[in-house]
Amino acid sequence: MQTVFINTPLGTAKIKGDENGISLISINEEGEISKKIPLELKEAVNQLKEYFEGKRKQFNFELNTKGTDFQQKVWKALLEIPYGKTVSYLELSKTLGDVKAIRAVASANGKNPLWIVIPCHRVIGSDGSLTGYAGGLWRKKWLLDHENPIKQQSLF
Repeated sequence: MQTVFINTPLGTAKIKGDENGISLISINEEGEISKKIPLELKEAVNQLKEYFEGKRKQFNFELNTKGTDFQQKVWKALLEIPYGKTVSYLELSKTLGDVKAIRAVASANGKNPLWIVIPCHRVIGSDGSLTGYAGGLWRKKWLLDHENPIKQQSLF
């Protein structure tokens, strides 16, 4: 298992993976920015940089997530949320076939091991509020603003 730390506009990101794919991308990690990027992690690092530069909307490197069957089902559904769009926890629960599973869906969402790539930041409260985000609500807001197809321009 290889590990690398990269700088992002939102802090230091930790990326872990091997020849089977990327298993972890997290933010707010302690760690010295890596000078060398292991071959197994280069594509993920490059694609994350492109995302932050506004040049990438989808990721296509190999994922290797570990979780329960239910978590995997939720994470797969998260991958279907288009760039620049949001859904509520309730809508996501309905998509998964059980409106009563909203708390379980929220819990699985919070255990997402691949920050940004599995876009848990695109899930919001039914009232449009920015509820729950492991990386901090300010990061969630930044990511949603970054992905907003209608960028607000300042008048000044």
